[in-house]
Amino acid sequence: MYYLSIKKEDWHRSLEKLLSSHDIFVPVKDELSLDYEPFRLNQADKIAYNVPKPATPLKNFFLPVRENVTGAVKNGRPRIIIGVPNCDVTALRLLDEIYLDEAFTDPFYSQRRKNTLIISSDCHSVNEHCHCTSYGVNPWPEEIADMGLISVGDCIVLRIITSRGAELAKEFPAADPVDDPSRIRLAEERQKETEAALAGQNKNLPDYRTTGEIVLKAGREIWQKYASKCVSCGACTTICPTCSCFILIDRPGFEKIKHTDACQYPGFERVAGGEDALFELDQRFRNRYMCKYVWRPQKFNALACTGCGRCIEACLGKINKNELFMEFV
Repeated sequence: MYYLSIKKEDWHRSLEKLLSSHDIFVPVKDELSLDYEPFRLNQADKIAYNVPKPATPLKNFFLPVRENVTGAVKNGRPRIIIGVPNCDVTALRLLDEIYLDEAFTDPFYSQRRKNTLIISSDCHSVNEHCHCTSYGVNPWPEEIADMGLISVGDCIVLRIITSRGAELAKEFPAADPVDDPSRIRLAEERQKETEAALAGQNKNLPDYRTTGEIVLKAGREIWQKYASKCVSCGACTTICPTCSCFILIDRPGFEKIKHTDACQYPGFERVAGGEDALFELDQRFRNRYMCKYVWRPQKFNALACTGCGRCIEACLGKINKNELFMEFV
């Protein structure tokens, strides 16, 4: 791992040149939200570097809401996604375990992963519901992403993480090695400040393992209490960077459509005979927590919740899952 520094003006012009061969997405903030948009040089001043977090989870770039999986795998244009928070980057570890399994590799997901370069960014601030560090996730990238990005004044400092990141760095000829240790210390200080803010904000929140124990032991009354405000909209699952349930829909012409599904939808587990193990709302509600904190940790090595807090922000019923956990602390 090493660092490069480049003037923002040169950085943006280099990105413009890369548009001839790549699709590039950057986080753009407006008066309503922060989300990914295609890079345009004339809108470079609207890019929000080191700000958590885009409304769209990173998984949407690899798992479209709807796609025909009986068609041929298309290469498409290479793409670069800039400004990804580390909670989303870490979520890829679980998706990779599922979709890149040697015995059952998803060729569509695999092609998109190979075709995508990820430039993550350190978080220099904290949103109300961010809690990545409670689950052992740092608010800055050290792996999986190809580069890390830090905005410092009129400069961009790039942390080169992977060999693919090193290859991409060659496309920025104006970038110079960071030889001044104070520049790196400044980045590390910002990291510690963000980490301290998260620790103070979530000081009573249990860690990932303890949360699993809480979920496993919780009686039905707790699920009924919190599910009483749930409207089964599925926002919490569709916005989650690790949820990946889908349904296959048969279409004429032997097409098979893979469509995003959610365990919070009524009928999610209904079978042909009409039986539905998750017919009751509180059982559907509990199912999501069991999946996140009990069942997936039993089967996979990666985290099924990276503490992004999107599910809390997206909930129409204003349900805060962290309040549920802290009832047991």
